[in-house]
Amino acid sequence: MLSGIRDADMVLEIVKYGNPVLRAKGAEIGEADDRLRKLADDMIETMEAANGVGLAAQQIGVPIQLAVIDVSDVEDRPSEMFVDGKEVDFEAFMPMVLLNPALELGKETEDGIEGCLSFPETTGDITRSQRVKVKAKTLDGKPLDFEATGLLARALQHEVDHLHGILFIDRMNAASRASISGKLKRLQKAARG
Repeated sequence: MLSGIRDADMVLEIVKYGNPVLRAKGAEIGEADDRLRKLADDMIETMEAANGVGLAAQQIGVPIQLAVIDVSDVEDRPSEMFVDGKEVDFEAFMPMVLLNPALELGKETEDGIEGCLSFPETTGDITRSQRVKVKAKTLDGKPLDFEATGLLARALQHEVDHLHGILFIDRMNAASRASISGKLKRLQKAARG
């Protein structure tokens, strides 16, 4: 499943819309090994090089339940993180590597602009829960349970969707999706070669 992973540190190619791997539900990860740690490091490097705040394994062509997130450099869209009901410094957890993450979505929602590294120069207004509860594992196999708000909550929902083959365009209303239909067709055509 981790074929295609190379040894040197590298920025990986980000899969674009139209590639079927983006619709693949990721396989659950058992125990992390050195190859998986290397993949996570490369994904963080790739996300940073692309100025993203999150990246799912499907976006680099590997359909597994692995996502990386780092919202620490975003100042205009604040985030909060809570462990055992107490607010913690979320920046101390960045970049975050999540294995097999599961979300419990809060009832209150808000609209916000989202983009995606697999959809260059494409954004849309997406409704997401304002607060999420997360259960995941770290690369060390330890449980990581927390709650998040703000951009961190939005990024978590976006990346966990990717891990299940759901794309942010699937969450757009009809008008927003219609407004980017030309871009989507061009991306699909480019993916077919």
